[in-house]
Amino acid sequence: MIRKTALALAAALTTLQAMPARAAETEPQRDARMQWWREARFGMFVHWGLYSGLAGNWDGKPYGGGVEWLQSLAGVDTDTYAQTAKPKFAPKPGFAKEWAKLAKDAGCKYVVFTTKHHEGFFLGDSKLTDYDGKDVTGRDLVKEIVDALHAEGLKVGFYHSIIDWHHPDYDFKAAKGLPYPKQAAAKATGPRDHAKYIQFLHGQVDELMSHYGQVDVLWWDYSSTQFDGDAAWGAADLIKEVRAKQPGIIMNNRLYRRPEAGFSGMGTHNVTDRMDPQYGDFVTPENNIPANGLGSVDWETCMTMNGTWGFSDHDDKWKSTEKLIRNLIDIASKGGNYLLNVGPTGEGTIPAESIERMEAMGTWLKKNGEAIYGTKANPFEKVPFDGRVTKKGSTLYLHVFKRPDTGTIVLPVKAAKATLLDGGKALELKTEGDQTTITLPETLADPIATVIKVD
Repeated sequence: MIRKTALALAAALTTLQAMPARAAETEPQRDARMQWWREARFGMFVHWGLYSGLAGNWDGKPYGGGVEWLQSLAGVDTDTYAQTAKPKFAPKPGFAKEWAKLAKDAGCKYVVFTTKHHEGFFLGDSKLTDYDGKDVTGRDLVKEIVDALHAEGLKVGFYHSIIDWHHPDYDFKAAKGLPYPKQAAAKATGPRDHAKYIQFLHGQVDELMSHYGQVDVLWWDYSSTQFDGDAAWGAADLIKEVRAKQPGIIMNNRLYRRPEAGFSGMGTHNVTDRMDPQYGDFVTPENNIPANGLGSVDWETCMTMNGTWGFSDHDDKWKSTEKLIRNLIDIASKGGNYLLNVGPTGEGTIPAESIERMEAMGTWLKKNGEAIYGTKANPFEKVPFDGRVTKKGSTLYLHVFKRPDTGTIVLPVKAAKATLLDGGKALELKTEGDQTTITLPETLADPIATVIKVD
């Protein structure tokens, strides 16, 4: 049974309909709202739900790829999936505090976690369904996570799937281009009223916006080129309703999948450098770093640490710490944010491999964070060494990956001073005309990325 009471849904809708439309936002107002996000540069993504306890396995068979899609990968119907998955989802006490501490120690400024993935299971306490954390575990897991993040001074982001494989009125036949489990489709013989699902979606989002204090990011997921926007989700009204409750919130663009919303197709790399702000605040390349950034469009690369978003007990395709740190540098040098994923177990334990990598990133950022947080994109047409450049005011930060054979870096600018960011040691420099030559130490201090601060 998807609804606890029809009255609860009616009450939620009445509240939404009474909300005033948000007045047009000026560019300075938008800049002020986006400022913290643009300066943050690094966040932690968390994929966690019923799929986590299944660990990428169904009926004794291991599945590859994004195992948070396990219900669809195995083609399982809703009832069978829920009956099998619920007993394996057993959050341990204090899991949320462990997540928050790790994110803080890693140098993240915000955390986005899955309040509901495509399987339809809601982590919080919803009056619109009993397929939620409160009914299955006796706990409001959204509240536990939000409280822990706020205690660490982190910004809070909600990932919320607009796809729903559990809801009986979600019209998977109309949702062309979007996934749906085969057995669930075969058993769905009765008619579906997608308008009722849209009401449910709006009502549950209203619960998220109303019951957990300040929410800083809302990360929608996702639409197809054949099914998006108002027809699919009542998107324009949904955005207005969210902003009425959370005026400062920042939202991505995945209520839509069209050129004016920053998409050129269905591929995760099909993002563009043009987006009308009415469709969202930032563009979301997935597991992909745009070669040249996206110009003046705000963007965030979300990325797995291995080959999956949700927890798998057999995926060992771990990216190296060097790769992850250099990804962060690369993204910041192109004006974007890095949302790096962890996939906890059904108990809420983050894998040791993820912890090791996040802690290493935190160690690097403790020494070099000045060159990441609050920086702008590389101002040069071409970087004259193996590495990347970020900028803050009149200061350049040279992220050197490999020492040049010449032992020097030549910049096409006049500079007054060059120092190692870690430790502050002054480096020899020589300025001639409009270029500066910096002499590097015989050995770079950090084999992943040594940062030179140039004023």
